Amino acid sequence: MTGKTIYLDHQATTPLAPEALAAMLPWLSGPESMGFANPHSMHRAGRAAAAAVEHAREQVAALLPKGGRVIFTSGATEALNQALRSVPRGPIAYSAVEHSAVVNAAIASGSEVHELPVGPDGLVDPEVPLPEGVDLVALMQVNNEIGTIQPVDRLAESAHEAGALFLCDAVQGAGKLAPPEGADLIAITAHKLYGPKGIGALWVRDGVKIGPLMAGGGQESGLRSGTLSPALCAGFGAAAALSLTRMDADFQHLSGLAATARSILSRWIVNGSEKSRWPGNLNLRLDGLNFPRLLSDCRDIAFSAGSACGSGTGAPSRVLTAIGLEPVQARNSIRLGFGRYTTQEEVEAACHALEAAAQAQGV
Repeated sequence: MTGKTIYLDHQATTPLAPEALAAMLPWLSGPESMGFANPHSMHRAGRAAAAAVEHAREQVAALLPKGGRVIFTSGATEALNQALRSVPRGPIAYSAVEHSAVVNAAIASGSEVHELPVGPDGLVDPEVPLPEGVDLVALMQVNNEIGTIQPVDRLAESAHEAGALFLCDAVQGAGKLAPPEGADLIAITAHKLYGPKGIGALWVRDGVKIGPLMAGGGQESGLRSGTLSPALCAGFGAAAALSLTRMDADFQHLSGLAATARSILSRWIVNGSEKSRWPGNLNLRLDGLNFPRLLSDCRDIAFSAGSACGSGTGAPSRVLTAIGLEPVQARNSIRLGFGRYTTQEEVEAACHALEAAAQAQGV
């Protein structure tokens, strides 16, 4: 293959939707438009910027459960840190397949931490015993590496029965699936739902108390200091609104792409549950596969071995290890991530190229 790159890494990030870009442009123009104004200023230009921020907040809130508030952050990592480092006073429990943003923030909180096991399907059993005195349970909606969809509503019930709050990392599910209604705290980010990088949100259920991560000017109701970008907020809001209208169509489109990929890569083994999964994510392995060589031979295809956050470490995927794969099996795995703008022709071309390259390795 030569020429245009086929992008199949939508778990790492998504392209900016044209509608999101259009919403951002008025706030990125020159001085004559006043789009650069500080939304925390009291003059007319500042109030106009503030109105754009609040409109975006309403658009993002529409993706999330009723009865809560949206706090804008720099991304999901900050949102998760704010929740994990300001809310719990007792033990924190999280699953063995959580993103490093959850694991490392929980450890940094100073609280006692407990890891909940997953099965070979990558799912947490809702009946899993929670540690005594647990204060916060953190579980993701859709896994970023293997695409499995956790039973978050049932897990939230278990957390509440244990007297704990439930935090959901909904980065990979927001704008794609119904929100986790039982959650008390939800972290999302714009760039995983066709919005801009550099902005995310923490949703906080009414009555749940959180504290700030840093001291400053007290913006965002005193919970997240710093000047908000009207452009980033507007792009996030527009992307969220678009996702809400396209949720069913996107799901059907991605389901068709996944079926096409599976028909071509039929001898490859799916890592994680084949049923409870987001169709835009296929994590596959082929015993004996040399991933670096595959990546080199298929350089016109953008795909990965797993989480972009963990690339370059040399260590086998913590997620694939948690579901029972041996290190060599984890290294024989690839992740294909399809998106709204991916075409059937692109998936067919990419998968045929991947299969031919794998056969050329003699596997």
